[in-house]
Amino acid sequence: MRAAEQECARWPFPTPRVRGLGVVALGALLLGACGDKPSAPAGPGPSGPVEVGVVQLAAAPVALAKELPGRTSAYRVAEVRARVNGIVLKRLFTEGSDVKEGQVLFQIDPQPYQAALDSAKATLARAEANLEQNRLQAERYTELLAERAISKQEYENVTAAHKVSLADVAAAKAAVQTAQINLGYTRVTAPVSGRIGRATVTEGAYVQQGQATLMATVQQLDPLYMDISESSAEVLRLRRELESGRLQRADATRAKVKLLLEDGTEYPEPGTLQFSDVTVDPSTGSITLRALVPNPEQRLLPGMFIRARLEEGVDPDALLVPQAAVTRDSKGQAMALVVGAENKVEPRTLVAERSVGDKWLVTEGLAAGDRVIVDGLQKVRPGSEVRAVPAAGSAPITQSTR
Repeated sequence: MRAAEQECARWPFPTPRVRGLGVVALGALLLGACGDKPSAPAGPGPSGPVEVGVVQLAAAPVALAKELPGRTSAYRVAEVRARVNGIVLKRLFTEGSDVKEGQVLFQIDPQPYQAALDSAKATLARAEANLEQNRLQAERYTELLAERAISKQEYENVTAAHKVSLADVAAAKAAVQTAQINLGYTRVTAPVSGRIGRATVTEGAYVQQGQATLMATVQQLDPLYMDISESSAEVLRLRRELESGRLQRADATRAKVKLLLEDGTEYPEPGTLQFSDVTVDPSTGSITLRALVPNPEQRLLPGMFIRARLEEGVDPDALLVPQAAVTRDSKGQAMALVVGAENKVEPRTLVAERSVGDKWLVTEGLAAGDRVIVDGLQKVRPGSEVRAVPAAGSAPITQSTR
């Protein structure tokens, strides 16, 4: 025994074998200690009802509007066409400029038509001379017939010749007027005021009356038409809701229309709805609505794609629900959770066919005063008891929303 003690005193550290045994012993003690220690609970249990954020609904009048696609078109489109045959001598306008009604645009060679006018005037002078001669002769024959110096047949021949002279003068005057009109057509004028496009003929071109050669096009751009397409089903629904009183007209005269340009900006000038087409396009099932839009700065051009925000009417008792509160079930039906009696969660099936801003317009399933859960939906289920608090940044919805 003493020899063993002396051997241990010689080594400052345990031998490898002793160290191995010590590690095993220490592990056994630790495992024993862990096995004796009671397991900790998974987490503290609920101390009370779950807190959820709610929005209390309030009925309020809401102006309803719908965005529809459409295109602009000119208020007036006048094609400048040749009304006489001839050679174009001059073009008297700048392409792309604004022209006034009656402004001369082209000059067609007038010489043939000036000659025709001179000839018609000469024919008129000859006819008037013959008329005067026949008139005097008819007056003399009237006196001779009273004196029985001539036969009645001679008198009738003279009076007939006088009437023929009257007809010749009338025809000659019409010919002069026609020649003057044709001569005037050699000065091609703008039929309406507006902006003229490119010329389709140049100096030296031969234009024809029979084919009505197109020379240019003038478009009136202020105001401007806006043609909008709406489905016939939506038009019927809107008419039905207006007749039932659910929607009230926003304007007693004509509905207002606002424009959104291609870049998303809102056009400053509002338009007015003029009429709706009387037929439905069989290929698309849509009806064309036409609005009139002021265009004083001519920012709008014909053929532009726009979106029209059409005022449908005012819902006097609308209920708007935040979109965050509405979910969809497996069938796509809108659902919402409401804090009902005794602060218990109740599921509601909704009819929410359209959105107004960042909210849903609910027509069935909810009523004014209902507390709809907005925050904490993932923490509750139907039938569970909750503690309702106003949702962050929420307030009863009482303002009109466009």
